Amino acid sequence: MSTAATTPEPRRKSAIARIVEVFLRGNLSLLLILMVLIIGAVALLVTPREEEPQIVVPLADVLVHMPGASALEVEKQVSTRLERLLYQIDGVEYVYSMSRPGMAIVTVRFYVGEDREDSLIKLYNKIAMHTDIVPPGVTGWVVKPIEIDDVPIVNVTLWSEIDDDHRLRRIAEEVEVALQSVPKTGRTEIVGGRQRQISIHLDPEKLAAHHVTAVEVAEVLRGANVNLAAGSFSRANQDILIEAGPFVRDLEELGHLVVGVFANRPVYLRDVAHLHDGPEEAKSYTRIGFGPAAEAVDTHNVGRDRDFAAVTVAVAKQKGANAVTVARAIEAKLDDLKHHVLPDDVRVLITRDYGETANDKVNELVTELATAIVIVVGLIAVTLGWREALVVATAVPLTFALTLLINFLFGYTINRVTLFALILSLGLVVDDPIVDVENVFRHFRMRLQPPLEATLTAVNEVRPPIILATLAVIVSFLPMFFITGMMGPYMRPMALNVPVAMLMSMVIAFTVTPWLSYHVLKSQYGKEERPFVLEQSLTYRIYCRLLAPFIDHRSLAWLLIVLVLGLLAASPMLAITGRVPLKMLPFDNKNEFQIVVDLPEGTTLETTDAVLHDLAAYLRTVPEVTHVLSFAGTASPIDFNGMVRHYYLRQAPHLGDIRINLVHKEHREHQSHEILLRLRDELTRIGQQHGARLKLVEVPPGPPVLSTIVAEVYGEPWHRYSDLQQAASRVRQMFENEPGVVDVDDTIEAIQPKYVFVVDKEKASLHGVQTEAIAATLRLAIQGHSPGEEAMQRSAAGVLHLP
Repeated sequence: MSTAATTPEPRRKSAIARIVEVFLRGNLSLLLILMVLIIGAVALLVTPREEEPQIVVPLADVLVHMPGASALEVEKQVSTRLERLLYQIDGVEYVYSMSRPGMAIVTVRFYVGEDREDSLIKLYNKIAMHTDIVPPGVTGWVVKPIEIDDVPIVNVTLWSEIDDDHRLRRIAEEVEVALQSVPKTGRTEIVGGRQRQISIHLDPEKLAAHHVTAVEVAEVLRGANVNLAAGSFSRANQDILIEAGPFVRDLEELGHLVVGVFANRPVYLRDVAHLHDGPEEAKSYTRIGFGPAAEAVDTHNVGRDRDFAAVTVAVAKQKGANAVTVARAIEAKLDDLKHHVLPDDVRVLITRDYGETANDKVNELVTELATAIVIVVGLIAVTLGWREALVVATAVPLTFALTLLINFLFGYTINRVTLFALILSLGLVVDDPIVDVENVFRHFRMRLQPPLEATLTAVNEVRPPIILATLAVIVSFLPMFFITGMMGPYMRPMALNVPVAMLMSMVIAFTVTPWLSYHVLKSQYGKEERPFVLEQSLTYRIYCRLLAPFIDHRSLAWLLIVLVLGLLAASPMLAITGRVPLKMLPFDNKNEFQIVVDLPEGTTLETTDAVLHDLAAYLRTVPEVTHVLSFAGTASPIDFNGMVRHYYLRQAPHLGDIRINLVHKEHREHQSHEILLRLRDELTRIGQQHGARLKLVEVPPGPPVLSTIVAEVYGEPWHRYSDLQQAASRVRQMFENEPGVVDVDDTIEAIQPKYVFVVDKEKASLHGVQTEAIAATLRLAIQGHSPGEEAMQRSAAGVLHLP
């Protein structure tokens, strides 16, 4: 076999060429392959897994209490002043408030990317610096910071076929304490169930007979239920502690409290009241029901014709913790509690497990990533050969291994945005090894140089276009770093990982791909009897047959240009005509959704519970439903979407919430969005029968917003609130008439009956009665009063009630 003369090497090699030659002539590439695979596997294992990216949006609610003030007075005295004050803080983007009778809720939101700790310090300092101008009547305020790590990742629901919500609540308190000991767990809360309390029901006739007032009883209880450290003194060479009190310990001791004196004899509390140690009055109803798909989970084959009392313990994780490991640790703790704490008749069900969903999402995307790699490698194996495919199959995992390492070092988690970025970059990163190995393959077929020199020449030929292509992709993704708003940090993993993947691909192209191509393909060098001729290849002949007519005939070339331009001009019509819906992000096939139920203000808790019962009864017949959890009068444990929408503030008798869990998407035919579309009409009909407004809430595929469309109505200073209400009603009607718009609602409160107890101050003064005492007695009779907490029994408080 004749050997063609080699072309002379350039006198001075570039730095890139020298790097390639160093790795090609030695075995550093083999060491690099092993090291990168190891650190990539470690990065995949140790990087925290989450379903959503970490978003730092400094946000806080300031809750100000002003008892007795009307909504207008609260707005003028508190909300407006506090808004102007908080707007003075640098870094604040929005300040908006809600004024209610006796209370104001002012939300301050800083710009995305502001340091959370610094922002909260500024907020606390601003409020503390102006405590001297607090309006009269303000009794206190609370600053409640909000962050994504407050969202529970695991909801543990306790339910029973025979026990009531009071007993479930007591057991849930023990479970909550036990789960708080799990490492890396954060905020916990209990939703639902009646707490334990000692209720004191005063008898008006006995009070009058003993000349004792309800206010006097309340004052006695407040003064008697005290325990204070009184100091210490030294005696007989010992230091003795003094403690005064103690707290009231049980019903018997409470009944022996002296609340007055009549006919020179003490009047005991038991003489004028009935005492009861048990559950408090219902402030909410929380229930669980099971759908047809519940057989896929362990529900002990309960019937679907009823629901059961339930109490939920919600557990969040600490910032930076791995949701998967924390969720598994909670499950292990629950298994242990089943043998020591939980009774046999109380059943435990995990109704939210974001650790499992995050792990499933990551594993699913990793599987799709591996499938894509296999498809690409298979195509290369068919077109070039299995040896060439082996080079690409090695280069792509090495690229992603280095990318995951950089992702971990920059503090990012593995979430769906991160893995979506890797899948997106797959079509880009395979270009470098494909171009390298294809050119090396071509030079080996031409046999113009020995294998080693042919590899160097082939790699150096394509190195400039590879570098330029890499830089072009990086530059095209750099603008994503400058996206403002909540979408910026949400898409930040993509803005980082795609350019990093391209850079790592270029690094692998400099170090591993030439060495691997040389050692894998050199055994095939010279086996062909004749040199490779491009014009004789099948790919070249097919390409020529397709393209030659357009090159040879000018009319066909112009026809092709006009056809392409026509298709380009017609493509926007697909969106204009609605044949292709426009969305920023695709729908996500979730295993859960939520129904938010609003009834008119003034609706009783029992009515709200009845509405939720009817909705849940229908949902229990849906084939894809596993669990239906209803929350009347209280909010369900918030999710990522509810955090921004402030669903945790939904604490009122006329408000309801339903959480629906679907069977895993692998076991159902329809996606979650299709299921909601199918259920919407019937759910809306049931809601309209009760005069309720429903909102079907899906877990958003991107960062949450207040709503898809939000219209804010403002007026001039001379406009009355009724004018704003009328304008808002007209805007709402416009939305309702718009095709495709659903779940339209506004913030206008319904008219609610109100009785005003007007005190005749003259007669009250003549009888020696103060207006304050009358108001306090009336409030005690209707709302009750909590004079203190019992020391020996947790979660028990004394409450006074008149019949």
